Amino acid sequence: MQSFENTPDERTKYLLQELVKHLHSYVHTVRLTEAEWNTAIGFLTRVGNITTPHRQEFVLLSDVLGVSMHTVAVNNEVHRNATEATVFGPFFVNGAPLIENGGDMSGGAPGEPAWVEGTIRGVDGEPVPGARIEVWEADAEGFYDVQHEGGRVYGRAHLFADEKSEFRFWGLLPTPYAIAHDGRVGDLLKATERSPYRPAHLHFMVTAPGYRTLVTHVFVRGDEHLDKPTKDAVFGVKDSLIYDWSRHSADEPTPDGRDLQGKPWASLHFDVVLAPGQAVDYAALME
Repeated sequence: MQSFENTPDERTKYLLQELVKHLHSYVHTVRLTEAEWNTAIGFLTRVGNITTPHRQEFVLLSDVLGVSMHTVAVNNEVHRNATEATVFGPFFVNGAPLIENGGDMSGGAPGEPAWVEGTIRGVDGEPVPGARIEVWEADAEGFYDVQHEGGRVYGRAHLFADEKSEFRFWGLLPTPYAIAHDGRVGDLLKATERSPYRPAHLHFMVTAPGYRTLVTHVFVRGDEHLDKPTKDAVFGVKDSLIYDWSRHSADEPTPDGRDLQGKPWASLHFDVVLAPGQAVDYAALME
């Protein structure tokens, strides 16, 4: 700890000294063997080797250890009636296509069409027109677009709240899926007999000047994984984020008159409430 005493930046010094303190305490408490430490180094090396711009295995490791969710908790204290935050996840990608309100973010991916609408407001009910909304999700087969080769973009977009602070778009009814478990994080889950599954959800990130950036999910009430003790491989479920998604027959007209060619569809109303604060560029932090 003394070796970091001359660090010019006080916050950096504090972070490093506390890291050393807790790491050395862990080694002492568990009486870590050299073989175990070498195994850990090899594991982290392989986590790094599999990480690419489209697959962040370190984020996944942080997620399954609960560190991501703990960091969310200490940085997003509940503020009155503001929508609760949850994990960012490893599949956000900068540069998602822009769609107009009422547009389709599914990009032709397989799944049941879903109409999503809502409002963006502050905790005092004030409208937030022009708020930027990023949305992304997996397809019905449980895969995000970046998990496929070829560079096809689907299941992600950004749009802006209109002058009434309202938004609306077509996506897919979320389905549960297993996190990527063909790598080192998957080995960890197998060794500990933990499930790799996440309950069905749709990702949101909402930003607006004067408000804290919100990263959250909307889960689907009734998902079988929500009834299990662990619920979620990355600990991201919060009761306030579990919503009813209405199901509609193919004969029921859609809100915008869209012809779904005989397909059933779903709908969700999700009102976002932003807490006051400073916007955080999460996309830049992930680079």
